[in-house]
Formats: sequence, C-alpha cells, structure tokens
Amino acid sequence: MATTLNNCPAPAKLNLFLHVTGRRPDGYHLLQTAFQLLDHSDLLHFTVRSDGAVRRLTDVPGVPEDSDLIVRAAKLLKAAATSGAALGADIAIEKKLPMGGGLGGGSSDAATTLIVLNHLWQTGLTRNELMKLGLRLGADVPFFIFGQNAFAEGVGEDLAAVDTPKCWYVVIEPGVSAPTAAIFSDPGLTRNTNPVKISDFSKASNCFGKNDLQVVATRLFPPIAEAVKWLRQFGDARMTGSGACVFCAFGQEHEADEVLKAAQKTGQIQWNVWKAKAIERHPLSHLLTT
Repeated sequence: MATTLNNCPAPAKLNLFLHVTGRRPDGYHLLQTAFQLLDHSDLLHFTVRSDGAVRRLTDVPGVPEDSDLIVRAAKLLKAAATSGAALGADIAIEKKLPMGGGLGGGSSDAATTLIVLNHLWQTGLTRNELMKLGLRLGADVPFFIFGQNAFAEGVGEDLAAVDTPKCWYVVIEPGVSAPTAAIFSDPGLTRNTNPVKISDFSKASNCFGKNDLQVVATRLFPPIAEAVKWLRQFGDARMTGSGACVFCAFGQEHEADEVLKAAQKTGQIQWNVWKAKAIERHPLSHLLTT
C-alpha cells in the first residue's frame, strides 16, 4: 500500500455562466451553471499516518485547522469508511487559488483530499459515494469529484457532462474577497431567471447566458467592476461564481499572452493576472472507480 502521494492538483473551476432560477423553502438558491476545469491548481501533499490522526502541516491564514475543508473532508471520509478508517494523514498544501475568488479553491482542495485519501487508505468508495460525501462539505465539491466539465442544476450537485471550447483563459484576481453569503443575501439579487436546457448551452458557440451574481458583486465591490470593464476590451469578460475573479476566453495562447502584457502596463498593483488552459478532466480522475 502506498503511504505518500505528493503534488496532487486541486484545479480551479470557472462558471461559464451562472443563473439563479429560484429558491428552495430551506433558503438554498436553485442554480444553473456550466463548470469549466482549468490547469491552474493548488497542490496538496499526503502522507499516511498509522495513529489515525489528521493533521494539516501548512498554516493557512484566516482558516483554523479544524474548520479547514481539507481536514473536515479527511475526517468525514474516516467516519464513512468501513476499511482504512484506523489510518490518518499529514496534509500539506501549496495555495495558488485565492479564497473568496469564485474559483472553487476550498471545494477543490476538499475533493482532492477525498479522492487521494480514498486511494491511499484503500477505503474503496466509488466516485458516486464520494460525491455524496462531498455534498455535505459544499455544493461545488461533487463537481470536482465528478471530474469533468459539467452542466449543473439544483444547488449545483445535479451534474451532466458537457463538451466545452478548447481555449485559454485570462483570469484577474482583483485584490478583494467576495463573501458568498453577502452576495446571495443581497435583496437586489435576481432570483427568477428562466431555466435553460443543456442543449441550449451545447449549441452556443460562446458567450452563453450571464452571471446573475455579477450585478450585485460589482456594486458591492468596485474593484470587481473595474476588472470586468478593463478585460471587456478584449472579449466577453465576466465574473466567475460569486466573485471576485474575472475571466475572458481566448482561442489561442498567444492572444492570452498579449492580454497579460497589457495587464502589466495598467499599474493595477493589486491585481494578480494569469492565464490557464481549459482542461477536459480532473487530473486525478484515474484514482476513482465508478
């Protein structure tokens, strides 16, 4: 049995569109979205412990160890496992994805933890079983375990695989964090966008739909609005998730490189701007059984 697995990617996602179509009696919002995986990731490193303890070796500012989704995911898997539950893990993380950025960083970290420890501990849970566990940690976690670009409905857990354009994305981190709760609780949020069909998205060449959360986020956080306005010089720029990151698609890598060069000349020192390639599948999908 392997006892270590290093450099495990927890990839970013983009919401290519995000519509709020209603609200359940329990307060959760009903969504439709398309998730796109990127080759830009946090990296996690795992070492199996024989004493059953779960330890996060890396300090994450503002995130206590016990409340970190990484630790919670590991403990949730231990509780659900019928084999391997006596084992533990030391987990280190190299963070690249910003918190409050709409890139799914925490959810992706949790999914990678479930995938890798399911493999290292030989707990034997299937992909679907891990997805059900992941939903208890957050609505985006099942998508990363699903492991391929998807059209999502419900609170984000009802997933169907879709083909998405092969392209490059320029992403701007505008230097602010957009708390999800603040966006969804805003009285100005549109909550009645008409539902669309997966075929509507699949037939569209690009620029499908909109992000219903963007109007609220740009009003509450002007730096997001500034990033959207600047990036729209080059294409259909929009916000991902509940923010704060903003993205725009380009057919060729050199086009993305030109935008990166232009961003460096803006003098926006609070911005972190990078490019990423669209990928079709999660890099760890091979560790899962259906």
